[in-house]
Amino acid sequence: MKPVPKPTPETQPFWDGTAAGELRIQRCLTCERHYFYPRPNCPRCGGDQVEWVRASGRATLYSYVINHRPAPGFEDEAPYAIAVVELAEGVRMMTNIVGVPNVPEHLPLDMELQVVFERRGDVSVPLFEPAGGAA
Repeated sequence: MKPVPKPTPETQPFWDGTAAGELRIQRCLTCERHYFYPRPNCPRCGGDQVEWVRASGRATLYSYVINHRPAPGFEDEAPYAIAVVELAEGVRMMTNIVGVPNVPEHLPLDMELQVVFERRGDVSVPLFEPAGGAA
């Protein structure tokens, strides 16, 4: 069984969004910058006036590693890509790339991606696939 994230009070709006099929991130009302991972203060200006907004779900592949050693819950999926994607809103997040073979030829940096959600227990986890389907 794949790991299931445990929402906290700070991350609950994020997980509520994924359950609704939306990728939500925070935006600072003081400096107007988006940020991720969820936290009560803006990492850029320290402001505490923040809001949750729906992200576009579009991203580009920033970096990745192909893991060949099966981790608990991923035994049937090795190799798999552990990636950092840059959202259209300018923030980066760690995720997995799905929908393509996990070989460098199919994972070019700056590849356009779109969010998809995988249900795990009581939460939906955001993953990314090539925009417009498999590459």
